[in-house]
Amino acid sequence: MANKRKIEPELAEAAETAPETPVLPEQERPAEETPPELEAWKDKALRAQADLVNFRNRSQREREQLWSEARADTAARFLPVLDNLERALEAPCADENYKQGVEMTLRQFTDILTKLGISEIEAFEKPFDPQWMDAVLHEESDDWGENTVTQVFEKGYRIGDRVLRHAVVKVVN
Repeated sequence: MANKRKIEPELAEAAETAPETPVLPEQERPAEETPPELEAWKDKALRAQADLVNFRNRSQREREQLWSEARADTAARFLPVLDNLERALEAPCADENYKQGVEMTLRQFTDILTKLGISEIEAFEKPFDPQWMDAVLHEESDDWGENTVTQVFEKGYRIGDRVLRHAVVKVVN
């Protein structure tokens, strides 16, 4: 009880010297009276929140890019298998069932590539485009227009605007 008596006179003295304007809780204070420390903490919280949003967006872009690269790399490794299936279909074959099996396998394989967004680069009888094609032979001919692809040695493939493999072609000069 002795402590209580000592505190009460101090409170009474503080009440006498207190300003007449009541101290408002934080929520009721006008904006211009916000303490600078609070403003600093608010600023730090907003910056942390913005950093988190930026991190999430950057992580999402990186995941999408990694998926795209992994899909393209995997598909590029399967392109020689596709070439071999096409060669097997072109080869003479006496067994019709065997040929049908190769056709079905090739069709299924190309359907999967299409679903993955992989498409063939159309080159035959098209103007030569170095972005999509590699010219390994040039010929002179009056039958074709200048800079036209006359033969495709190896088909090219792309995924969107990214080249998986350039088409290897012969071009008329």
